[in-house]
Amino acid sequence: MRTKLITLALIVSAILSATLSTNMAFAYDKKALIESYFSIVMVRGYNDKGGMAYGSGVVIDTDKVITNCHVLRTTKKPWVSRGEDSYEITSVKADTWHDLCLVTTDGLPTKAAKIGKSVTLKRGQEVAGIGHSSGSPAPLTSQGSVNGLYAGNPGKVIRTNAKFLMGASGSGLFDLDGYLVGINTFKTAGKGGNIHFALPVEWIQTLEALPEIKTFPISGKALWEEDEDKKPFYMQAAVPESRYDWPKLAEVAERWTKAEPLSPDAWFALALSQEKMAKLDLANESYHHSLKLDNQNTDAWIKVGDLAKTRGDNAELNHVYAELNNIDKEIGAQYKQMTECTENC
Repeated sequence: MRTKLITLALIVSAILSATLSTNMAFAYDKKALIESYFSIVMVRGYNDKGGMAYGSGVVIDTDKVITNCHVLRTTKKPWVSRGEDSYEITSVKADTWHDLCLVTTDGLPTKAAKIGKSVTLKRGQEVAGIGHSSGSPAPLTSQGSVNGLYAGNPGKVIRTNAKFLMGASGSGLFDLDGYLVGINTFKTAGKGGNIHFALPVEWIQTLEALPEIKTFPISGKALWEEDEDKKPFYMQAAVPESRYDWPKLAEVAERWTKAEPLSPDAWFALALSQEKMAKLDLANESYHHSLKLDNQNTDAWIKVGDLAKTRGDNAELNHVYAELNNIDKEIGAQYKQMTECTENC
């Protein structure tokens, strides 16, 4: 048994190294993420047509697994599985609007994940998603960074580019110290690539006070399924952005900046749409407006630098280098190298 566990640990270590080492700036605690990896389980069940419904979950306490409620919509008898072992789900506490379900099992011999905080995250911070994408029998790990943080009351809804696929709904988003900060839940789809969102880990706290449900399936609309015009602006903006529909993004962003004039994300979305529609002077103004509201946004500084390079404005470029260096010296150095790179680099 000891040899088997050591071998498995080495395999997981190799998986993490292979999936995370593609970005040289992605420094992480390998031991902590290996422990996080072992907290991930599958949530499965047969639907009425005899097919398999499945998603992911994170063990957060003894015999307690957090997952998305939409994973439990089509099965009358769900279970939790880890490898070849299965554990019946005996009850669930469901917050269907927030799409979080806390399921109870019996005898699940899996160590709980360490619980972190979404409110301490920063835009640009590196994160790792771990889940059963595409129904993989072993959890898969994807690297990424935080691209946006939106009021969740409590916590922050997290926009990230750490990819997850079907089967990873309910999986964990972890910081690089191995703390669970979010639950991967929904994404947009388009030719520009998917935009991924994780629910704040702070929302789990409210589930314990809810009544137990012992009959399945679970029903109820989730917040991300709301009518498009009733969704938060950050959700409305994500769809046209992922589809490269810049006029639509501009229309959403115009309404967003009027409704929330102090939102740096609103001004960034407006600037992006203006840039893509070749309204470069307006885009530059909007990026700068976003930076007045949040001068730690490396994405906005890089955009300002790109526009400065297009204009041949070296003074502005040097200013961008300095600002990026103040935020993160490694990002500043990488951007300087990239912008000074010739076609032979």
